[in-house]
Amino acid sequence: MRKVYIYKGFERFWHWSQASLIIFLALTGFEVHGAYTIFGFEKAAEFHRTASWLLIGLIILAIFWHITTGEWRQYIPTTQKLKEQIFYYLSGIFKGGHHPTEKSELSKLNPLQRIVYLGFKLVLVPLTILSGILYMLYKTFDQNNLIVIEDYPLASIAFWHTMGAILLMIFLVVHVYMTTTGKTPTSNINAMITGYEEFDDEEVEIHDKNKEK
Repeated sequence: MRKVYIYKGFERFWHWSQASLIIFLALTGFEVHGAYTIFGFEKAAEFHRTASWLLIGLIILAIFWHITTGEWRQYIPTTQKLKEQIFYYLSGIFKGGHHPTEKSELSKLNPLQRIVYLGFKLVLVPLTILSGILYMLYKTFDQNNLIVIEDYPLASIAFWHTMGAILLMIFLVVHVYMTTTGKTPTSNINAMITGYEEFDDEEVEIHDKNKEK
């Protein structure tokens, strides 16, 4: 076994900060909806607004990092071994089957993860953020004739924002579950904390060859 440095410092900071902000936004957002009381309505609304701007700032920073480092290539969809990956999660994983794809610094996501995470970044997050901005600045837009109330009713915007939040929570739950499907239930989480992941000698050889290409 040998440890290989997979996840860079900013990558880990961005991952945990984004997860923390999304969870906090869900906590305060559902309180604003009246699901429970923790901070009180006014404080929850204030915290939700502040956290939303922090998340937007983090996303902009992450986009810049992905572009300048070339890490955006990690999310390019591929159908290579996609079928095998799907069957592995549906059946093989419960029978002790071998993972159909190998992780490396240059290929951190398997084919199914690439598609799911790309959808998360290009559809789910933009849906939640844009609907949230419209909801938060609705009165400002209306007063400056930037939106037409009849075309974008507040109730409809609130619906899509809430739907986005619920889908984000579902994604988060599935994501946490998937982290337990590594070599050990905690190996993927440890890798995202330390940056290092343990590989068998054969896997290390594959990793080194890929890095030389």
